[in-house]
Amino acid sequence: MKLHRVRPRGAYVHIPFCRRRCFYCDFPVSVVGDRKSGENSGTIAEYVEVLIEEIEATPRSPHPLETVFFGGGTPSLLTAAQIDRLLTVLDRQFGIASDAEISAEMDPGTFDRAKLSGYARSGVNRVSLGVQAFEDDLLKLCGRSHDAEDIFTAVENIRHVGIPNFSLDLISGLPHQSLEQWRRALDRAIAISPNHLSCYDLVVEPVTPFGRFYKPGDRPLPDDDLTAQMYRLAAEMLSRAGYEHYEVSNYAKKGFQCRHNRLYWENQPYYGFGMGATSYVGDRRCSRPRTRKEYYEWVARYKASGGAIDEPPTSTEDRLLETLMLGFRLSDGVNLLEIRESFGAEAVAAIVETLQVYDKNNWIEGLDRSGAIGERRSLPARVRLTDPEGFLFSNTILASLFESLTVELR
Repeated sequence: MKLHRVRPRGAYVHIPFCRRRCFYCDFPVSVVGDRKSGENSGTIAEYVEVLIEEIEATPRSPHPLETVFFGGGTPSLLTAAQIDRLLTVLDRQFGIASDAEISAEMDPGTFDRAKLSGYARSGVNRVSLGVQAFEDDLLKLCGRSHDAEDIFTAVENIRHVGIPNFSLDLISGLPHQSLEQWRRALDRAIAISPNHLSCYDLVVEPVTPFGRFYKPGDRPLPDDDLTAQMYRLAAEMLSRAGYEHYEVSNYAKKGFQCRHNRLYWENQPYYGFGMGATSYVGDRRCSRPRTRKEYYEWVARYKASGGAIDEPPTSTEDRLLETLMLGFRLSDGVNLLEIRESFGAEAVAAIVETLQVYDKNNWIEGLDRSGAIGERRSLPARVRLTDPEGFLFSNTILASLFESLTVELR
């Protein structure tokens, strides 16, 4: 059984502050309003100090970070000086590789050219821009704080500053959204020509305003057939435009896959810092509290313990299920030879038996070797979900795998 004894190569830093809470959002965020930011908010300044305390309390590592990801929330509400301080502390504690990917999520309308230049000087070299939609009525319907004009201003500023890598986030399946609106959104995104695109299907969470307004499957939400058409359309249009569909929801030009997010999908260890963040260190997952007060109390206990994580190691069963759940999100799929080495031949046999049904539906394909997945003599080194049909039915396939493996591993 392999445990992740190596130190993480990436760090996620959660910045929870937003101007307002989007109607679909269930992330751990703190709303500060339209007039507050890192320049004038004592709440934000206090949080940055506690965040630094957590980073400094974490045991040092001789292995430099290869990725840093500022997520949120809206990290672009922080000043360039605050981002610089956080990167300086991370570098002092762990080291940051000279070629590290340093990403920051940003919302249009929350930064100008001067702030962006400051981020770039601090080392930020990748921007994930939260566009979501290009039509003002859809943006308003989502509770977004920006309009369509802000999107194009943000892109112009990114290009002017010269940040070499940027991504756009889009959401499909929004209330009242038509297939033609989604086509226009994809056309506009392709015309902007970012290095990377994330296309997420709306998930209506019960605790959100959308969860109170709508029930999944009911109007004005698009039905399952329409959302599937939207997914297929994105795969078709973006692939034709030169983007590789490398993960269920993500597309990239050659050489521009998100290095940080691949750590998650490959089930590799990573640091997580901040309110609501999760870390995966020493084969232990640890989730921080989702409110500031409880997070601050957690950091105080963490410091007093000398940076100890009081969580049990991830079980063999959970590690296998996580490896499959995350790996099948990638177009690379999962490596059956590595699974056999880590979890045994019985686990591989159960996986192959379960996948046979879906291989016949053309939802699964084997890589590296020819022959049907179920034929042991021609067992492929890798299997993956087909694009787009296998990706569309990934929940069905994973549910079957989880059921068969839970029984097999007991």
